[in-house]
Amino acid sequence: MSMSPPHFHVQYGEYKASIDIRSLTLTEGRLPRRALELVLDWAELHQTELLKDWDLCQNHLRPEEIQPLE
Repeated sequence: MSMSPPHFHVQYGEYKASIDIRSLTLTEGRLPRRALELVLDWAELHQTELLKDWDLCQNHLRPEEIQPLE
């Protein structure tokens, strides 16, 4: 098992960041303010799915697709 907290990576243009799934906070990198707000809004809506996908990935299984922002 990984020692990292559950997180996901974001790439937006030249910006890259990591978001903690449980606390919904930026843990590494940088995003423009508006992009970060959209990512955090999306993550809040899909937090349960993100945690489930984290567990799948930790067990070397394919994550399920999560709907993007509309």
